[in-house]
Amino acid sequence: MNRYASRLLGSFLLACSALVAGNLQAQAPMRAPDGGTNFHVDGVDLLPLAGMPLTGKSNIQWARTLEDGSTVTVHLEANLARDNAGRMYRERRSFVPANSDQESRLNEIILYDPAARTKTICTLATKRCVVTDYYPRREFAPQPPGPFAGGTRSLTREDLGQDSINGMSVVGSRETTTINAGVVGNERPLTSTREFWYAASIRTNLLVTRNDPREGKQTIALIDLSLDEPDQRMFEIPKGYSVVDERSTASREK
Repeated sequence: MNRYASRLLGSFLLACSALVAGNLQAQAPMRAPDGGTNFHVDGVDLLPLAGMPLTGKSNIQWARTLEDGSTVTVHLEANLARDNAGRMYRERRSFVPANSDQESRLNEIILYDPAARTKTICTLATKRCVVTDYYPRREFAPQPPGPFAGGTRSLTREDLGQDSINGMSVVGSRETTTINAGVVGNERPLTSTREFWYAASIRTNLLVTRNDPREGKQTIALIDLSLDEPDQRMFEIPKGYSVVDERSTASREK
């Protein structure tokens, strides 16, 4: 092939490439970014109580039924701790498919200090900790049975008696909440249930089961429980992390 023919062939191939690229670009759909949907399920809840140390894991199983009748089940395990001073250590982890060997990814570490009134969130991706004001909640009063929210919702409570979980005495109760039709866009009354097994000795639920037609079934259990004083290093800022103090001026001056 002579030099002139080679140039013609090269020009032809270049034109073909530009044409194909132009067609692909013309066929590509146009749209704006989509933020998507983020799911979060609260795990075992703790109060910042002194003199009740513990360490364990918050085990969450979440099953949702799809329109075709199939189910999607995910789970996670996140470490937690409370020391003798009432300080708390919590983790935020990602859900993984149930019955898989995948480990829940650790995203954030949260430290609560009721004496200093600080909440510190450390993000692993950025190696950055943000300190904010914290107002400890040391007491909890359940919603009393009967109508509430202006009569648009109602609650009933059933005593399930006493039992034992992993050698610890617990008392059970079941709450049924009914939301009147139209309150949250529902065509019919919406009913959900929550079952609690509460250990008074540590003022914590060892097992919670939530059933809501909008969210599926969630089972939250406190597992691998130890009542020994946790390792004090858990309540320290991780090494190599930067710290940003976003507390109010009044809090900083105390």
